[in-house]
Amino acid sequence: MPDAAHTDRTDAPLVWLPFDVAEIGEVPDGLRFETVDPTEHLPDTVGEVAFYVPPYQRGTAVGDPLGQMTSLRVVQTLTAGVDDIRDAVPDGVTLCNGRGIHDASTAELALTLTLASLRGLPDMVRRQDRGEWHQGSSLQPSLADRRVLVVGHGSIGQAIEARLAPFEVEITRVARTARDGVHSFDELPDLLPRAEVVILVVPLTDETRGLGDAAFLAALPDGALVVNVARGAVVDTDALLAELTSGRLRAALDVTDPEPLPAGHPLWDAPGLLVSPHVGGASTAMWPRVHALLRDQLRRFAAGEDLANVMTGSY
Repeated sequence: MPDAAHTDRTDAPLVWLPFDVAEIGEVPDGLRFETVDPTEHLPDTVGEVAFYVPPYQRGTAVGDPLGQMTSLRVVQTLTAGVDDIRDAVPDGVTLCNGRGIHDASTAELALTLTLASLRGLPDMVRRQDRGEWHQGSSLQPSLADRRVLVVGHGSIGQAIEARLAPFEVEITRVARTARDGVHSFDELPDLLPRAEVVILVVPLTDETRGLGDAAFLAALPDGALVVNVARGAVVDTDALLAELTSGRLRAALDVTDPEPLPAGHPLWDAPGLLVSPHVGGASTAMWPRVHALLRDQLRRFAAGEDLANVMTGSY
């Protein structure tokens, strides 16, 4: 339990956390803390909450109590993407994302999906289950010497690039707007025909929804690999299915549209596809970074300083 300095002042701003405050470590005086998952139980103190940290991986339900939080000043998500909650955040409330929390975890998975797909690991696992030893007669494509297009050059995109660099690849960076060493989305039609691997790590916005449409996919060379660790709706599912079914492209998806991917959906049986169940951020690397971010944000909040990772609002 937090010490009395953080709990006895009934006039102090109330912070809702999805875990015990003791896990964070040292927190500033002058704040009250409650451990709450509002998707399971909504305490009577909902109207007193000033700083709300929604539970991780609860979907849009984490935004349901926001309208009852009449004292709310800050929403701090544990996700990099805020598309599930942004529209529910009241005017005047500051929304901060979890930038930096998932960089290591998501970058590791992006690299894992890329290597596993290129080297044919899904087929090897299936053969292992059947007790079959099969080397094949052709060489598997390596990651070395591939031309890799990283679409999205925020902190996760930069973490992916750092992990790709030792694999002797040619990396091209793309972001919403061009800057030194980074191309813009507008340049994608010229960049896609050379890309042997495309890694998507953009936030889901009106601009990026359906970015990977039929024209985007058709511009890729035969045999290219599409890796999506962004959001499922960034890629047009029907267009991707058509390319996979024809055998022209391969893909590795940590996110899908729809999500969760229902039983019987044609993606499950699509050739050349590796699917992981949206676990990009879910590794042991996540929680130390969660705690570090919250320590800093709560210190800033208590001191009246500017918050980090602000997406929208007027705190």
